[in-house]
Amino acid sequence: MRLLNRLKGFEKQYVFLRWATGAEYGKINYVGDDYIEFNVIDIDTMEYRETTIINSELILEVIFGGTDISRIVAEISSMLSDSN
Repeated sequence: MRLLNRLKGFEKQYVFLRWATGAEYGKINYVGDDYIEFNVIDIDTMEYRETTIINSELILEVIFGGTDISRIVAEISSMLSDSN
């Protein structure tokens, strides 16, 4: 199975993504055949800092779970319930 096929199942989810020139926490918006659209999150403020388009051939590592990802999901979820 190709990495892109696997990543398509994780669209709209929070991950830690490492590519050839950087590594950030964020949310995968879109996975295409040649690029990934990735919203970078500032982990201090939990706000989106930028949207990055990354060549899919440059993806080195993607972490879908773990304590850091769980913390980000919990903090963003609490922010959503506070805004209602």
